[in-house]
Amino acid sequence: MKNDVVIKAEKLCLTFKTNDGPVHALKDVDLTINKGDFVSFIGPSGCGKTTFLRVLADLEQPTGGEVSVNGMTPEEARRKRAYGFVFQAAGLYPWRTIGGNIKLPLEIMGIAKAEQKQLVEEVLDLVHLSGFENKFPWQLSGGMQQRASIARALAFQADILLMDEPFGALDEIVRDHLNEQLLELWAKTGKTIGFVTHSIPEAVYLSTKIVVMSPRPGRVTEVIESTLPRERPLDIRESPEFLELAHRVREGLRAGHDDDA
Repeated sequence: MKNDVVIKAEKLCLTFKTNDGPVHALKDVDLTINKGDFVSFIGPSGCGKTTFLRVLADLEQPTGGEVSVNGMTPEEARRKRAYGFVFQAAGLYPWRTIGGNIKLPLEIMGIAKAEQKQLVEEVLDLVHLSGFENKFPWQLSGGMQQRASIARALAFQADILLMDEPFGALDEIVRDHLNEQLLELWAKTGKTIGFVTHSIPEAVYLSTKIVVMSPRPGRVTEVIESTLPRERPLDIRESPEFLELAHRVREGLRAGHDDDA
């Protein structure tokens, strides 16, 4: 395996057993993600976007094919803390301060208190929340809570960040702002990011690669390489190049539906 390949899936399948019969969530997924890629997964509800991320995080077990994370099985990658995971909801403990929430995985890892303090300060700065360490989650807006959740995922300095539709519940203005900040964070850290979204503009604005998935059973129908520059002000979304990419994604989603019609 080449050194720059971070995530690799080959013929990956996952079938859930239910009382109503098998549910084929993923089928023959082939995908390679390289170091430093920002990869968005987009497709209709139930297409397996989140399931794929959960397989990478060892939260779901595939029923066929192979998958590796940093050259390891997902279980090994989890044990070695190779990734951080940001869920749809911020998932902050209300009885802990923001700093306390961010420190939690560091406490579990047994990191010295002085280093915990330094790491918390560093990641709060990265997500523009310096000075909020002693606030409680209920004292922060939804967008700020989600930034704190990202800070927690960054705290143990994993090379990979997996994000399951983290901005889906936020209003458009806040979402735009967090999209800008996420690109800034990505540029600063050089992390490899896997990002689930239902938004075509969000996928196009953020990504180096856009993975288009079909309705269940989830398959990768197309991987679209972005032609946009790494520096992306929000108004790039009005450019012909951006609109052309968005059109390609939309057509890819439509073709995926047509294939299953």
